[in-house]
Amino acid sequence: MHHILVYGDSLTWGIIPGTRQRLVFERRWPRVLERELIQLGFDARVIEDCLNGRRTVWDDPFKPGRNGLLGLEQRIEVNSPLSVVIVMLGTNDFQSVHQYSAWQSAQGIATMVRAIRRAPIEPGMAIPRILIVAPPPVLSAGGEMAPKFAGGREKCVGAADAYQVAAQELECQFFDSSRVIHASPIDGVHLDADQHPVLGRALAPIVANVLGAP
Repeated sequence: MHHILVYGDSLTWGIIPGTRQRLVFERRWPRVLERELIQLGFDARVIEDCLNGRRTVWDDPFKPGRNGLLGLEQRIEVNSPLSVVIVMLGTNDFQSVHQYSAWQSAQGIATMVRAIRRAPIEPGMAIPRILIVAPPPVLSAGGEMAPKFAGGREKCVGAADAYQVAAQELECQFFDSSRVIHASPIDGVHLDADQHPVLGRALAPIVANVLGAP
């Protein structure tokens, strides 16, 4: 069986825009991806490790544990053996409490990739391959997200391009999710329910290519 770890934030956790509710498991994109891979003939299990507010390598000044680098190597160890790790992070790097650029966020992604590759997995287990997924750009944030993401639309400009450069330098697979999905017009940050299956289906052939023949 191929074990695939999705390491993400609230976009993948499944916050329903305009609420604090969670989209049900069957409708979130990791589950859609899993079903698609099974239909393609893979014996696959997609594992979610997604935390609301998770950054790449920075702390949230108000909530502990949102630094995505902390404990990452142990998450790889816990879930090993892994065939693929999908990293879809970056949105929260552009919250109003931070002044990071797209380039700096990409360096955060690169730091996480290096941590994944040095995780203390058991001898003989393969180092997982890595797929970096750039989240869709932040729109004009609304509702509860407005103060949290003030200025986020401007700060995240160029993030996908910067992530792609980092992926190429580190020989990772890359996908820009904005090719197929967009942030919700309700809050400008999260994914509406109809975006999850679109992303899951779009990622399936990419992950299948990374895995090889079923």
